[in-house]
Order: sequence, then C-alpha cells, then structure tokens
Amino acid sequence: MGELKRKTLPFTSLVGLERLKLALILNGINPQIGGVLISGPKGTGKTTVVRALADLLPEVEAVVGCRFGCNPNNHDFLCADCRSTIESGKKLKSESRKMRVINLPLSTTEDRLIGALDIERVLQEGIQALRPGILAEANQNVLYVDEVNLLPDHLVDDLLDAAATKINVIEREGISVSHPSDFVLIGTMNPEEGELRPQLLDRFPLHVAVSGHHSIDDRMQLVRRNLAFEEDPDKFRATWEEKQVELRNQIIQAKELLRDVVLPDSHLRAIAMACDALEVDGVRPDIIISKAAITNAALEGRTEVSLEDMKVASQLVLSHRTRRGGLLEPPLPDDVDKAITKAAEVAQRTERRKSPTEVPEEDDKSGPRLSGGGFGRGNRFATSGRQDGKKKLRKE
Repeated sequence: MGELKRKTLPFTSLVGLERLKLALILNGINPQIGGVLISGPKGTGKTTVVRALADLLPEVEAVVGCRFGCNPNNHDFLCADCRSTIESGKKLKSESRKMRVINLPLSTTEDRLIGALDIERVLQEGIQALRPGILAEANQNVLYVDEVNLLPDHLVDDLLDAAATKINVIEREGISVSHPSDFVLIGTMNPEEGELRPQLLDRFPLHVAVSGHHSIDDRMQLVRRNLAFEEDPDKFRATWEEKQVELRNQIIQAKELLRDVVLPDSHLRAIAMACDALEVDGVRPDIIISKAAITNAALEGRTEVSLEDMKVASQLVLSHRTRRGGLLEPPLPDDVDKAITKAAEVAQRTERRKSPTEVPEEDDKSGPRLSGGGFGRGNRFATSGRQDGKKKLRKE
C-alpha cells in the first residue's frame, strides 16, 4: 500500500507570517544556513507553515541506491559504501530528488533517531548491519522537530552532535559506524511550555517569534481561505498553483545566482563590528548573518549584498542570541538596526581610507577587526536589556 499524502495549504496562500516565510525560503535557497527556530503560542500556524514549505523545496543530487542519500559531489561526506565505490575506481551514479521534511516525534527512541546496530552482523557485514535512523533520513533534507523544547536531553545531545559535525556516529560495545547527516534543522516551540537549552538554542541559525495577534482583515482572510481549502482542497490548491510555481522558480533562480553574490569587505567589516558592539557570544552569528544576507540578495535577484540585506539577516540571526556570556538578553530589533547602520557607516569610511597598494595588518588571515571611530564594546547599542541572564524571544 502506498503512503497516504497529507494535503496542506499552499505556502503562498498563508496569511501574514512574512518574516517566518522569508526565513524558511532563505533556508530552501541555501541549506548551508542550517535552519530556523520558530517560537510562539499555540494556534499561530507554526506547524502549518513548515508543512507547506515541503512543496517549495528544491532538488538535490543523491547517490542512486545509497541508504543515506549521500551527495555525490561532496566526497568529504560520503558513507563507507560510497567511499569504497570511489576508491575502487567506479563512478557514483546520481539522481536528482526533491528535498523532504523529515519529522522527529517527541516519542522517538535513541535507536530510532541515530540508528541501531546488530553487533554480530556488524563484524561480518560492516555498515550494512546498520539499521538507519531518522538522522540518516534527514541527510540533505529538512529535519523538523515540533515542540523541540520538550525533547529529552539525551536526544538533544545526539541532535547537537549531528548538527555540529554533519556526521552521525553510532557506537555500541566498541563498534563505531558513521554516515553523513547534513540537514536543515527547523524547530517549533511554545515558550510557555518551557525553556530551550542554551546549547540547542545556539544551534538554530535563525529565529522568528510569531504572535497570535492579527488584524481583523487578516483574521477574516484566514478564515475564508481555510474554509475554501476544507471544502475542496484540490480546487483551492489549483487556484494558488500559479503563485506556487512563481515562488518555486524564484527559489531555483536564487540558488543559481547564489555563487555570484558578492559581500564587499566594508559590509563584512560592518557585520563583525555590529556583532562585537552588541556583545554577541561567539563568532557563529557573524558567519550566519553573512550567509543569510548573501542569500537574501540572491532571492531579490541582486549580485551584491546591501545594507538592507544585512539588516534583515541580523534581525533573524540575533533575536535569540545570548550576549556577554549570557548576562544580557537578546538585543531589541531597534538596537540591531542601529548597530548595523552605524557599523556600516564606520566600515565604509575605513575602507575608503585604505590605500589600494597597502593592506593594513588587521586585514590579513585573522579577518576584520574593529577600527576606531568610537564604535566598539560598551557603546549605547550594546547595553539595552536587563542583565539578569534570562533570554526573551522577540515576537514579529
């Protein structure tokens, strides 16, 4: 019997939630961004939006017959079988397939998540004795965790390891087997039901907080579309197919344009300066802001990152980030915009002062550092919020 396919509302028919839809689209264009955390009360459409995303996801290259869906173009992340095929001089056969949304239920066991090993068979058959888990299915796909804040700690640890290394390792009684597990992590949570561990919170590259507040017109429109969809799902989807195709094509074109988008040094300097001024923990935010800004430029059909791209990316990346070692709550949206705007002005002046034939020592392999101009730690943009260590997730 074939698997029953759930009919979902078309992505383009969903009312509101523009920032959330943008965050998901950016991940569809550039999976290297890594995912998004969606927080908000029940009934705000978090799960509906994620399910609707599946229809827009682009295609990826996968090895034919590989149980782990290895990417034939990435030889650094191949399973043992695919690696053996290459080492024997054979060429990997590949096929294009659509990315999928893989669901991780809260009731999942550790063996179901990471995979199970039959120790006796492993000694005879190697990796073939592994029964793949959800992390194997998630490779080159989207891994969706609903109510991620309620996930048991031991499963969170496994998830963190795979998200950080893009490799899933199964170890049993001295036997170790590994396979690629490179996925886009999308999680939803209701803050009223509990906090998210800081280690896992930091692993979500982007964050969007949604609220249950809608204008009267939006509420009416939402009801109309839901009633029309329930009455005749196929007819409703056909009505929106043209817009779906249009957005699908825009995503495909953005993926092709992505490699041509330029992030000027002045903009990269501004990103680093803003993150430093806001006292964001670690350098991961700098990297993700750069990726998201480049991707947003590609989505809009441009080949150079603009200040607006950096603002959009910074809002998505910094709204859940700890600061000053966890002593400060995430920055307010206005503070983020002010910080990136001020940093861009200072960075442009710095770049203009540079001599074409003389590169300052600070621009060698160590990357961009803060220049003068009175823009650094301790400025007024870096000190908003209570210093009680509690993290509030800002809403749209």
